[in-house]
This record gives sequence, structure tokens and C-alpha cells, in this order.
Amino acid sequence: MKRLRIRMLITTALVIALSSFGVRAASAAESTAADCADASSAAAPAPRTAAQPVTVWLAGDSTMANPSAGRCPVGWGSQFDALFNTDVTVRNHAVGGRSVQSWLYESNVSNTKGSDGECVITSPTYSARWQAMLNATTGMKAGDYLFIQFGINDSSSTCPRHVGPARYQQLMTMMAKAALARGAHPVLLTPVAAITCSGSTATKNRGFVNQTFAAGTAAGAPVIDLQTLSVSLYNSLRFCPHNGDFGSGPVGAFFCNDRTHFDTHGARQVAGLVAGDVRRQNLPLAVYLT
Repeated sequence: MKRLRIRMLITTALVIALSSFGVRAASAAESTAADCADASSAAAPAPRTAAQPVTVWLAGDSTMANPSAGRCPVGWGSQFDALFNTDVTVRNHAVGGRSVQSWLYESNVSNTKGSDGECVITSPTYSARWQAMLNATTGMKAGDYLFIQFGINDSSSTCPRHVGPARYQQLMTMMAKAALARGAHPVLLTPVAAITCSGSTATKNRGFVNQTFAAGTAAGAPVIDLQTLSVSLYNSLRFCPHNGDFGSGPVGAFFCNDRTHFDTHGARQVAGLVAGDVRRQNLPLAVYLT
């Protein structure tokens, strides 16, 4: 009888011990599973948010501008919108015949140079097009883009188009920083090349390249070297050597008769160069390209 009681006590103690161990093991297993779930949750990427609508603003000259009439000229900016999905709206404010200064100040740039060699600005009032971009309600907003391309008319020796290198850099920097102040992203472009040949090679023929890159550095803005890209394109299409007839053949299908401005076909290809470099530089705008 005494031995029976001892066996029962030992059995009871074992059951209690095993039960306690089972509870602790289950608790540990549950804790481990919870930790794994937390870790898995932390490691999982956040779901992608839907793309926000973006406006791309364009400021430039005739090589970027919308066509006004007829077949030529057609600026590459008029073909830019078609390269993006429907979340992007392109507002092309490029105007033919303008330098960066006359685009900004329009009729307030005189025909007279000052002692510094620059065209005299008679009033600091900006052009309506720049004021529209700066408008706090309807202009550039956070997340938008501003593409700026000048340098073709700026090399003129006479006013009102003339702009010196230092002044050019200053104005490009100012425009880029104005976009940044509104939360927009400025992108500067070197001037697109005309077609000039040295034997069988197309060559660069535009200035203000260093100043464009310097303005990009000053504003912390990306630069698309459209002059280099366009010359490389002309060489890949074998536009050189050329007999001087700009109205026929592959060159005639790309350029207007002045070898500077584009037909629709050429404008599309130049717009493609710009879009391609947006993608190559991995600018956030690239996610909207089709």
C-alpha cells in the first residue's frame, strides 16, 4: 500500500513536470512564430503607390517649339508628349527666335548693349510665359519637371538676342533654381546641333555647352547633352558627307531646308534622344515613359 502511494506520487509529479514543459515549449514556439512573422512583415516591400500626374514644362527656342504653320519647322518638344503615358502632360512654352534672355524678358530687352557688353534690360518684368510657369496656383507644382534648352540664338552678336556666356549661365541657373523653389525638377539641355559635315563625319556646332553644365552643377540639376546626342544620331544615320542639298533624301526628310530646324520625322527622333537620356540617367520621370 505504501509502495502504491509512492508510485502515484511519482506519476503525478511526472505528469505535472511534463505538462509544464509542454506549456513552455508551446509558448516558445508561438513566440518564435510571431518573431518570424514580424520579421517577414518588416522585410516585405511596401506596396507601390499609383503614379501621380505630372506636368512637364518646356522652355526653349524654335528647335523645341510647337509648329506654327506648315511642314517646317517642327520642334522636338511638340513630339515629346507622345512618348509618355497619360499621367504626363507636356506644356510647351518654347518660342522661335528667342535667346534665354529674350524668352525671359521679351520686349524688355533693348537693342542696345551696355558697358558690360550685354543687351540692356529696360524693365525687370518677366514675360507672360515665365510668369505663367511661376504662378503659385496654375504654374509649376511639386513633382513637375522643367526642361530648359537655349543656346542657338544666344550666340547672336546683336541685341535683343545676344547673351554672353556668363549671363547665359546666370539665367539658366536662375530658371533652374526657380523650379526647385516650387518643388519641381529642372533638367537643362545643351543646344541641339545643326547638320554640318567634316568629310564623312557630322560635327558639333553649338556653343554654351560648358555654361549649361556649370548651371546644372550650380543648381544641382541633371544635364542632357543634346548636342552630343544629336551629332551621334546624325553620324549613325550617315548624313555626311553631304552635297548641300537639304531638301531631298534622308537629310531632307529630317531637316528643313536651313539644315537647322526639323521636319516632323526629325523632331520625333530628337524627342526620342531626350527621352532616351531621361531613361539612361534614371530620372524619376522615366517611369512615365511608354
